[in-house]
Amino acid sequence: MRYRNVGKTGLAVSEIGFGCGGNAGLMVRGTEAEQRRVIEHALARGVTYFDTAPDYGDGLAEINLGRALTALGARPVVTTKVEVRAENLDDIAGHVERSTEASLQRLGLDAVDVLQIHNGPVPQPTALTGCAYSTLGLEDFLRPGGALEGVERVLRAGKARYAGFICRGNDAAQALELVQTDLFRLLNVPYTLLNPTAGHAWPDGPVALPDYGDIITRAQALGAGVAAFSPLAGGLLTPAVLEGQGVHPLARSRDVVSYEASGLARKARAFAALAADNGISLVELAYRFILGHDGIATIIGGISSVEQLDDSVGAVARGPLPPPLTAAVERIWCGWLEDGDVGQANR
Repeated sequence: MRYRNVGKTGLAVSEIGFGCGGNAGLMVRGTEAEQRRVIEHALARGVTYFDTAPDYGDGLAEINLGRALTALGARPVVTTKVEVRAENLDDIAGHVERSTEASLQRLGLDAVDVLQIHNGPVPQPTALTGCAYSTLGLEDFLRPGGALEGVERVLRAGKARYAGFICRGNDAAQALELVQTDLFRLLNVPYTLLNPTAGHAWPDGPVALPDYGDIITRAQALGAGVAAFSPLAGGLLTPAVLEGQGVHPLARSRDVVSYEASGLARKARAFAALAADNGISLVELAYRFILGHDGIATIIGGISSVEQLDDSVGAVARGPLPPPLTAAVERIWCGWLEDGDVGQANR
């Protein structure tokens, strides 16, 4: 395992991180014994970064992660998040504090290493309904009593070492404004073979949506690091989904029909063919592509089993792609542009 610094912080993390989300399922649907076994194996393989959130299993992932780490006597780098919903808009700062305290209790920790706002910044005023938390208006980050004030309170209280937030696409300008506050040091951003816009300046013309506006490069210049999440495009960049083999029993099922209809499956098969031609797996191609950007601090893999963990660790063992293979990847993207076929490359 190799390690990378998170921007200009003093925090170093493993190139592969352990994702505790519901898509992989282990930390919300696995047994206590399964969870402990996989986490123990991850630690033995050198994984030092664990990413969780209150929304994963309605707090269950945090409880299960904390229990496993306590049992193992381990204290890796832990990130958790705050979800701002409609009911919290009248007191966002207070909600950030209360949510953090509740997360720490579930995790059994006095502080987390990184606290992130799970809502992505958008220019328009926040319009949330029900349990939604996907976005938060920039003004609700910046205003008195907003998310920044809440995060600052948590940092001053020593409940978190660093802060961050999530990018959800078409939000590069707002993300940069937040990074420029000098408060946020770790961004979670999707960055995949199927949508490289987070780390590549996309040519003029049609843009794969959502557009991440080369945010990895731009945040790096301001001293912030990036954790790449959904590195396998929701499982599409795996043989299990692409070839209809089925996902792990703990993982959420995937709608392959919708992937076929959108054209994403065809795009993924182009990369599968490239990987096969070069004697590597599609997973290795996907992970090593991400490592090619030195603004990436870690790749958050959704882990369901020891075998998946080993696949992820093995995929990054050879480092970033060599220049000829990177050029071959870029030729596939150029083919999309030449065909005008970029609108569905949205992961």
